[in-house]
Amino acid sequence: MKSERRSIIKKLFASVAGIAGIGAASKVVAGPAGAEAAPIEASASRHESGGMEMSQDLFAGHTIFNNMVFIAGKGAHVPGDVTSHTKIVLDAIEEELKKAGSSMDKVLKVNVYLDKIEDWATMNAVYKGRFGKKPPVRTTVAVKGIPGNSLIEIDCIAYI
Repeated sequence: MKSERRSIIKKLFASVAGIAGIGAASKVVAGPAGAEAAPIEASASRHESGGMEMSQDLFAGHTIFNNMVFIAGKGAHVPGDVTSHTKIVLDAIEEELKKAGSSMDKVLKVNVYLDKIEDWATMNAVYKGRFGKKPPVRTTVAVKGIPGNSLIEIDCIAYI
């Protein structure tokens, strides 16, 4: 029993270490005891933050693990208001989902980060209806200092 727990813990740490070290190539990580290893695939897209291009080795646009897709936070790094920024970000999320073989109606979880919570209603007006008939669960918080002076950043988890 103790050795089985130790084996599970070792596989868990190997899995976490594998996820933390994702590069542009696929990797295989250990899963739960008795389960087959699952490939992790990361996109090799470039990202911009405040006019500065960030290299692909800083983070991936999306990562696929089993049939799950994890989309990196997207911001709007151009002049504009929260309405235009929300549209830009949702369009970027949709594009990244398509690259990963998924779509907006397969999104399960969304995190929205607003520069000002006062923009919540305005953001919702643009957000509404973008994720199909059954919207995903969502967390919305106000944070100060979104990189690149974006008024909003969104990340999500979907399935393929």
